[in-house]
Amino acid sequence: MKKICFYFQVHQPMRLKSYRFFDISKDHNYFDEEANRRIMRKVADKCYLPMNQLLLDLIYEFKGEFKVSFSISGTALDQFEMYAQDVLDSFKRLADTGCVEFLAETYAHSLSALVSPEEFKNQVERQAKKIESLFGQKPKVFRNTELIYSNHIGWLVNQMGYKTMVTEGADKVLEWRSPNYLYQNQHVPELKLLLKNYKLSDDLAFRFSQSSWGEWPLTADKYVDWLNSISWTEEIVNLFMDYETFGEHQWVETGIFDFMYHLPRLVLERSEFRFCTPSEASEQLQVRGSISVDNPISWADEERDLSAWLGNHIQDDAFESLYRLESKVKRINDKQLQQDWLYLQTSDHFYYMCTKFFADGDVHKYFNHYNTPYEAFINYMNVLTDFEERVNKHIAQLDGRTKVQAVPELKKIAKPTAKSLAKVAPKAKIAVKSKAKPTAKAKPAAKAKPTAKPLAKKKLPAKVVAKAKPVAKLKKVVKVKPVAKVVAKSKTVAKKAAVKKKK
Repeated sequence: MKKICFYFQVHQPMRLKSYRFFDISKDHNYFDEEANRRIMRKVADKCYLPMNQLLLDLIYEFKGEFKVSFSISGTALDQFEMYAQDVLDSFKRLADTGCVEFLAETYAHSLSALVSPEEFKNQVERQAKKIESLFGQKPKVFRNTELIYSNHIGWLVNQMGYKTMVTEGADKVLEWRSPNYLYQNQHVPELKLLLKNYKLSDDLAFRFSQSSWGEWPLTADKYVDWLNSISWTEEIVNLFMDYETFGEHQWVETGIFDFMYHLPRLVLERSEFRFCTPSEASEQLQVRGSISVDNPISWADEERDLSAWLGNHIQDDAFESLYRLESKVKRINDKQLQQDWLYLQTSDHFYYMCTKFFADGDVHKYFNHYNTPYEAFINYMNVLTDFEERVNKHIAQLDGRTKVQAVPELKKIAKPTAKSLAKVAPKAKIAVKSKAKPTAKAKPAAKAKPTAKPLAKKKLPAKVVAKAKPVAKLKKVVKVKPVAKVVAKSKTVAKKAAVKKKK
């Protein structure tokens, strides 16, 4: 009997306040509570509540033959508790049916697996405990943020005790093979891999309401015919998508709820497929092959790599600046600071900085509330700089120091000007180093009187955004001449003027 697994990703990022509307140095509440509450309530009414009720009705109607699984981030669960208790209650009702499995993932929906095994483990354990406390289930199957996976990440996941992991069925990894089998990690055979069938998943998640698509409109009958056309030797189809597909990305007017209402009935009546949870699939199917993934893959964009989050220099700068603080943050026992640390790691912050404007550009624009990627970068770095100052103050207190050595450039990150963005292209590094002279407000550290026990010189971060006059809009980038040439020209003019004066 063939199997079909439905996986739904449930994630809501904590949106940052805009630097234009509050003074970060005085207000350390970085997250826009009003916007987060409004967005949560909108998605709850359009997607979570009606879709949860539909799934509950289907489970009861088919007496346990219909099953689904959820991967819910800790940030989403936190917002359910803060803004949408009715949504949390509806997920609890689904959990009580015994036909819904909840997966483990990183608490903050972060990219920590790429740089910090310790932080990665801490977040996974925290999210798993949250799932168990809310829904009475201890997660058995793991899925990483955005289905990011590599051999090394698989090893880390197995070390945490997980025997099954869900990831992308990327063509560049599978080559001629099908994703519709159970695989294993080539280097860690104990870790079984369930691979997403991205074609059938994206037909629902992205193409369902696309009238220019050759298969539009998509009906449940047609979809079941596609399932029946799969080779009889293939054993499982893993359908993974954003839960917001239902009602938010694909509005109710598109017929997406009607599609989902009819699909289970037609699958059970007209196909050899039966619904199962990922744990059941892992236990009941035999491993049919091994895969090796040296470079991380994901479910994002055509490349199925990390370029959606770490594909340009401004993303890399922000990412590296954040995780440079990790060792210090782990020394600090402050609840608010630790929560900010978690939420600042959410992968969405780096996704907003993406400068891909080709095949996947429309998708990135849809999920981005900033006007430009550079605005997202500036906003994030303002917040991160203030966060770093708070961290340094705590560390100074822990080390018994009464003062934190001042670093003028880190007081505030200035708003960008046309000059500061003139040389920035999708693949070019943003000009963030400053050689500007200290202003009256920021006295040079050299003039400070030495203390009895001189403080060690503080290393400046690799990237510091230059101070500049604020600009209202960032849409147009003005081309300017290289600074070196302009300075050279000004010196030439000065020499000619001096010669004329002598004559």
